[in-house]
Parts: sequence; structure tokens; C-alpha cells
Amino acid sequence: MIDKRSKELRKIVVDIIATERRGHLGPAMSSIDILRVLYDDFLNYRADDPNWNKRDRFILSKGHGCLSLYAVLADKGFFPEKDLLTFCKSESIFGGHPERSKIPGIEASTGALGHGLPIGVGMALAAKIRHENHRVVVLVGDGEINEGSVWEAALSAAKHNLSYLTLFIDYNKLQSYGLNSEILNLEPLADKWKSFGFAVEEVDGHNIEELQALVKKIPLENDSPAVVICHTVKGKGFYFAEGKTEWHHKSKITDDQLNEMYQCLC
Repeated sequence: MIDKRSKELRKIVVDIIATERRGHLGPAMSSIDILRVLYDDFLNYRADDPNWNKRDRFILSKGHGCLSLYAVLADKGFFPEKDLLTFCKSESIFGGHPERSKIPGIEASTGALGHGLPIGVGMALAAKIRHENHRVVVLVGDGEINEGSVWEAALSAAKHNLSYLTLFIDYNKLQSYGLNSEILNLEPLADKWKSFGFAVEEVDGHNIEELQALVKKIPLENDSPAVVICHTVKGKGFYFAEGKTEWHHKSKITDDQLNEMYQCLC
């Protein structure tokens, strides 16, 4: 069951998509509830001072899912929501992947997959060396962790006991061209991360109460990085898009399809 607040955030995403009739709806909808809880209940930040030096760092490694992050950042006051209606226009700062140098609240330009965790490890290691205690959170897609750079970074995180680093995996079981199990099977996923030295928790990535309870436990262990495997549904909230590869990215979205999206949020 999607509550009122999650529907409101989803509506912002639909409003963005409506401007150019395209976007990564599926990946945004599998991650938006995770982002909601991170920004409502966990991360320390100042929307009016995005570069505040004591802020927690959040990296959306699966940059193609940025519509959900744009919606949450606007909701939190990093920029006016109306600015999102310029999405993908030539003069806009809001493209199909987020850019650090342009958008308030974006910590890393992402989109080329597999780079968010290595960047996050660097940030967390730098904080440890400087005796700073801000947290670093990275959200990756499950298809993204096919990338070898993710596992190289995981080895480094465990070696340096980066307990202020937490990785969230948007585990919707579906990549852009098919099921993970058919393309490159990730199971046993929890055991893999444990073997790399991470403390591991699993959660329903759309259950707000479960997510809220989980973030209160972070860091999961005092001397280890953590990974939270979030079981999600690609396209969650829109019955016609849930678990459908054709809604990973959709272009030429029709009026009827937009109207159906809004109906799902009533």
C-alpha cells in the first residue's frame, strides 16, 4: 500500500515526465521510497546550504533513476519544484542523469554505472582520515553491481573498516534488458556481501516503517561498512509498469498513459 506522501512524491515524477514525454520511470519508482526515508529520517543536510561541511553525503550511483532524487530534493527545498518542469530542455540543469556542478544537493555526477561506490569509499576514507563523523550513503541498482568496480570498492571499504559508509541496493531483480537471473545471476547476494566484509540487512524497499526502523540501526556494526538489500519492484505504484522492461526507459509517452499514471495516484 502506497501512502499519501509516497504518492505525492510519485506525482512530482510524473509531472517531470509529462514535460518531455520521456524518462526512466521504472528505476525511479523502485527507489523513491528508499530516498524518501533517507531524506526524511536519516541524512543530515541543509537545503539552504547544500555544501555545509558537516552534511552527510548521498550518492545516487544509478544515475538514470534521478527523477526520484529530483522529486525528493525539490520536496526538501533544495530548489523550486517548478524548475523541474524544464527537465531535458536545452537550458535546463535537470538532465536524464544528475550533474554535481549544476544541481544543488547532488554529490556526484553519475550515470556511467559502477562509479558511485568507489566515490563513496573515497569520501568515507577521507572523512576517517580527517576524524570527521559525517555519514556516506550510496544507492546502487542491482544490475549495476555486475560492474567489477563495485566489488573492488567493496574490498577497500572492508579493509579500511569504513563503518560510516552504508550501501543501499535497489534490488528490483530487473535490468534494462531482462531479469537479473537470466543476464547475470546475483544470488546468493547477501552471502556475497558478507564474504566481502560487510554487515548485511534485508528489507522491503517499499515498506516505509521497515525502512525507518532499519535506518535507526545504522551503523549496523562499529567496525564494518554496511549494505542494505532493499527488495523492490521496478515501476512500483503503476500497475502497467511494474516489472516491465519496456518501462525501464520510456519515450513518446501518450496522453492516455500520462492520465493512467495520474489515476494510479488518486
